[in-house]
Amino acid sequence: MSDGPQLEIQMLHDRVLVRLSPEEGERRSSGGIVIPATAQVARRLAWGDVLGVGNSVRNVKPGDRVLFNPEDQFEVEIKGEGHLVMRERDIHAVATERTEHGTGLYL
Repeated sequence: MSDGPQLEIQMLHDRVLVRLSPEEGERRSSGGIVIPATAQVARRLAWGDVLGVGNSVRNVKPGDRVLFNPEDQFEVEIKGEGHLVMRERDIHAVATERTEHGTGLYL
């Protein structure tokens, strides 16, 4: 690594940079049974935190939490931490303080 200037990452077009939420690993059922992250009951969607968006992204902002299929995304390592890059259209839902078309359910 050089000691050059730090370069800020800016997402382009319809791309979204997401950090997986820490609770996306091992989880518990409502009865208290531990379900390992490797258990496959169905294709499991994951929640993540939006860190950056491209200038064509319309419905997601940095700081939002989004629901997506992590298997369909591209992974990138930034400063030793894994992040995912996806298109806005691959996001199934957004959890945000800005409500327009809410479900009445909250995280």
